[in-house]
Amino acid sequence: QSHVMIENMNNNKLYNSIHKIMNQLLDEIQRAIKNTVLDNSVGVAFSGGVDSTLIAKLLDDNGYDIHLLTIGFPDSHDINFAKEVNEILKFKHNILEIELESFQETSEKVNDIIKTDNLSWNENSIAFYYVSKLAKKLGISTVVTANGIDELFCGYNAYREAIGIGVDEVMNVMNQKLDNEKKMMIAVNNVTSLFDVRILQPLLDENFISYAKTIPISEKIIDENDLQRKHAIRKLAASCGVPEISAYKQKKALQYGSKIHKQLLKLR
Repeated sequence: QSHVMIENMNNNKLYNSIHKIMNQLLDEIQRAIKNTVLDNSVGVAFSGGVDSTLIAKLLDDNGYDIHLLTIGFPDSHDINFAKEVNEILKFKHNILEIELESFQETSEKVNDIIKTDNLSWNENSIAFYYVSKLAKKLGISTVVTANGIDELFCGYNAYREAIGIGVDEVMNVMNQKLDNEKKMMIAVNNVTSLFDVRILQPLLDENFISYAKTIPISEKIIDENDLQRKHAIRKLAASCGVPEISAYKQKKALQYGSKIHKQLLKLR
């Protein structure tokens, strides 16, 4: 009987600890949004995945007038999945289908602006070129993204190898990825300025980064076999009304789900 009592006490402590983390995480994301997103009417770069859906839901919950913006080649995963998720959410949703005929010209234009052969930077900059083109068409000058979640909550496969080495290695990978992401988003904004559109990343706010690093790694990734990862974000999303198909789905990054990666490799 005493064993059962001790186990129940430990379970209650664990529940209270996780509950406290979820409450603080919600508060910190909302604070980052309010400090970063000053316009009331904004676009949200939306793929239907847990990150972009959580950001959209919290913006809506906090009184912002949001317009979901989805881009991709016709019949791409992101377009189909974004539609499926928004059938539940019922937010304003606009989609831009990328035309294959003009894709090479666009990719060359983007590369001329960012001046790097880094494939990931080119893919992301092309994706946001189309997002900002869609925003401009709708008269939207600010687009909010969920960039930072994969970096801070171990969303990438690289974290599986890192956790096998240890927590210090996870933090090393995190710092490298954050540094790259911040620099890349400067390049992205150089591209989107063509349309007078600004891309905002509330979760790359320095105060939020500092806080997110204090969340236990065990709430982000369990071990090298953890294919899902980002557990704290997924739990929070589910508790905030993000549809289950989005909250717990493993989804490829924007450049893959939109088929931009595939087409860019063909051009190369």
